[in-house]
This record gives sequence, C-alpha cells and structure tokens, in this order.
Amino acid sequence: MTNLILCGGNGTRLWPISRTLMPKQFVKLFKDKSLFQLTVKRNAHFCENQYIVSNAEQYFLAMDQLESKEKTTFLLEPIGRNTAPAIALACLGLDKEEIVLVSPSDHLIKNEVAYKEVVLKAKEEAENNKLVTFGIKPLFAETGYGYIEAEGNDVKSFKEKPDLQTATQYLEAGNYYWNSGMFCFKAGVFLNELKKYSPKIYDTCLTAYTNANKDDLIRIAHEDMENISEDSIDYAVMEKSDIVKVIASDIDWSDLGSFDALYEELPQDKNGNTQEDKHISINSKNNLILTTKNIATIDVEDLIIVDTVDALLISKKGSSQKVKEVVKQLKEKGSHLPQIHTTAHRPWGTYTILDECEKYKIKRIVVNPGKRLSLQKHFHRSEHWIVVSGTATVTRGEEEFLVRANESTYIPMGEIHRLENVGKIPLVMIEAQVGEYLGEDDIVRISDDFKRV
Repeated sequence: MTNLILCGGNGTRLWPISRTLMPKQFVKLFKDKSLFQLTVKRNAHFCENQYIVSNAEQYFLAMDQLESKEKTTFLLEPIGRNTAPAIALACLGLDKEEIVLVSPSDHLIKNEVAYKEVVLKAKEEAENNKLVTFGIKPLFAETGYGYIEAEGNDVKSFKEKPDLQTATQYLEAGNYYWNSGMFCFKAGVFLNELKKYSPKIYDTCLTAYTNANKDDLIRIAHEDMENISEDSIDYAVMEKSDIVKVIASDIDWSDLGSFDALYEELPQDKNGNTQEDKHISINSKNNLILTTKNIATIDVEDLIIVDTVDALLISKKGSSQKVKEVVKQLKEKGSHLPQIHTTAHRPWGTYTILDECEKYKIKRIVVNPGKRLSLQKHFHRSEHWIVVSGTATVTRGEEEFLVRANESTYIPMGEIHRLENVGKIPLVMIEAQVGEYLGEDDIVRISDDFKRV
C-alpha cells in the first residue's frame, strides 16, 4: 500500500503562526513534531511506500522534516488545482493494482489503534474495487465540515457545509459523518472512475504526467498544469460514483482548521490556559496563548492571543475562523505577512530579517554544511556580507575566494555571485542590502542546485 500525502495549503487558517511558505502541517506544534511528521510516522506502520504531492517550496520543507527518504516519491505541482488532479497525477505513476491511502498532511489523529483498524477495513474494501472514504463520527453540530450521509457502509449522499440548524439535524439523525478528506482505493479504479465522470480532468492530467520531467522527482510543467480544471475529489468523482463505501471512524480526529480547534489539542494549566512558559497569568482563564516573548494577562477569559515576531493576533474564542478575513485584507494591501515569516526556510538553510526600512534591509543568513545558494544577480540592490562564524566560499564575477569569521565582502548591483558553505559547520553571516527595491523577487538565477526557476 502507498501512502499518498497531500501537502497543499495556503497558511491562512492558523495565521500568523502559519504562512504560505510555512503552512500549518510543517509548524512544530506537538512536542517538536509537525503534523506532516506525525502523518508520515502514523502511516508508515502499514504503507510500504509514500508519495508526496506538494509545490516546490513545500518540497524542501518536507525533505528537511523527513527522517527517512527511502521509498519516497515526490510530485511537484507548479500551481494548485485541488485534490482531484493532485491524486490523479500521483496515481498515473503507480501500478493500477496498487492500493493508495490518501491522507492530508495537516490532520491530527490521536487514537492510532482505532485508526489502524479502520485503515485495514478500508483496505479490504479497496481490494474489492471500491472507492473508500473515512467518515468521522461527529461529536457536535459542526458547520465547518462537509457531511456524508450513510446507510451502513454505503454512501447515500455528500452534503455541503451546513448551517447550524441543519448540522444539528445531522447529529441527531445518527447516520451522518464528517467528511475527513481521507480515501483508500486502487490507483486504477480511481483513474477509471475519474475518466468516466470527469474525462476532461483525466485527459489533461494524463497529458501533464506524460510530459512531466521525471528525474529525481516528478515535475509537472506550468503550462500543462494550467490546462487542468480545478476540482476536488468529492465533486469530480466521489459524489458521482456508485462504488463508494464509507468507513465509520472514531479515531479522535481533528483537521485543526482554526485556533479554537488547536486550543482543544494543546496542554492546559489548571485555569484552562495553554501551557506557555512565557505567559504570566493574573486571574485569567481558558485562554489560548502562543507567544515568542513574555506576555502577561490580567482578568481576561476566552481569548486567543497569538504573538509572533512580526504580527500579533487577538481574538475571542469562537471567532478564530475569521482569521481568513484578516489575511485577505493583508493581501489586498500588498503585505508580505501572509506569505512569509521573518525567518524563512530555504533548501540551503534559513534567513531572518533583522531590520527593514526604505532602501535597506538587514538579514541573518545561515547556510547548512555542503549547501550553496543559486548563482544569481540582482538588478536593484547591492549587498555587503559579514561572516560571523564558519567560512564562506564566495563567487563574485570571475573570482572565487574565501571569507572567514569577522571578514566581509561586497557584491555590487548587477554582479553575478554565489554563496557556498563547503565546511562542516553552519555558515552564519550578516547581509546588508542597499537599493531602491529590496523585494525577494529581485533575483535572476543563472544556475541552481535545487532546480528552482
């Protein structure tokens, strides 16, 4: 069985701790483990292989967090087209008889014993050429999930996210389940049903996969991806097919779709506040506190306070779904805050913005041993590099030279350059950028070890 892990996400629902370039599945929220890492570990018990679908940025995050890269296939999508094309593109690369367990990378499942039982039941149904979905037994009238109406193991219908009155009726009826977004089937059975009910998606996915660059990983061409219609597996296949089964799953599941949901999963003190060493509480109760600095609360209850280096969120509990509206307004203003943290992860290491004003920006750059940045140039800025620790191998024009701790060098605007760490310890340096425009998109890559555009 192959675990197909979907790594999409825009980083909006748990903003500001998650961003587009660091979506929630890669944030280490649970004992220094991310949801992605927990997903990989959980499914490794009964899946011999794993197939990860992501974009280029998330590929490097996933690679960094994988403990073992053996028997792992990556497929990179240049643009997102929802779950139906993502699953189809992956299945096109598998044997048609291979059983596929589709799992989002950002779900939390705490009852792993029960989870194993329902997966094995789903596998049995898949072996009989069924499309299997996992229905979560609802605990309350939730309006943020789609529902599955069942008759035994047969699916009668799929329901859109309901209003509260309808969700209450579903809960009382007893034969409705939350739609988990997890599936199990043979690769060939899914592709046959996709071809039958959504032939255009099937044909364009087949073309895209056939034309894909398949070297160390599978890269779909941008123009081919643009030709694929955007659609979910539910709309494209599951709601139309007559071979769908549902497995009732009481597995202590959460998609962590809001800070309210996250609050329920984090350890709490005797007053119901999330356990946070930097939080000083004076008569404060039932608050979610996530902070990077010391914070004190006095006589407050039922608040969500999320503090990062560059953004602060304060919300009433029960209202955290509206975070998406904050992100929308920030995007309309052209802010970088929905996109990236002050510390950004790159395939070669990290950079942290220490200060930024008009016409200059100061960064702390860490290059991991054996890694190097792309050979590149900038049109609108010059750069001054100061090495703090380690030794930098610098390419500047036709020159190549070493810069050691407490030494510096200058990169003129428009000069081709590269930074490399050939040592055995991380290279740490300070970069001062000066120019009329300091956006991260002012970069022309001449060559790149990581095959970025």
